Amino acid sequence: MVDFATFQAVVDLNAAYAAVLDAQQWDAWPDFFLDDCVYRVQPRENYELGLPLATLSFESKGMLRDRIYGIRDTLFHDPYYQRHVIGLPAIRRLDGDTLQVEANYAVFRTKPDQLTDILSVGRYLDIVKRTGDGWKFASRQCIFDSEMIPNSLIYPI
Repeated sequence: MVDFATFQAVVDLNAAYAAVLDAQQWDAWPDFFLDDCVYRVQPRENYELGLPLATLSFESKGMLRDRIYGIRDTLFHDPYYQRHVIGLPAIRRLDGDTLQVEANYAVFRTKPDQLTDILSVGRYLDIVKRTGDGWKFASRQCIFDSEMIPNSLIYPI
């Protein structure tokens, strides 16, 4: 059980995270993470079977910044907008200034000349730590439910 202020801080962290990605403010995305962090996008089947294969896997804030460089300067793709809908977080464990949190998510994709479709649905499995700059992700695993993904996953989930 956590106090309301801690719960609300996690809700606010997820809301700010979604707002930055939805506004394509890519430079702000790594600031949600600790320098030594993990960010993974992995199919549910692999996660549940303990298989390490992930669609995306980054192990530091530097790797997150490299991904942003790739989005802006090296990857060629049809542009699209994302819209994140993140459910209320379930705080599974509290250990001092570290939380284990789970929240469902849905990410919608809209290409300017097409109808909106569902890009990804699943759950976030997070380890969140309190820092002097507020709560940050030590780890964010995006476990998507479908075995199928679009032919390219460009933007963070």
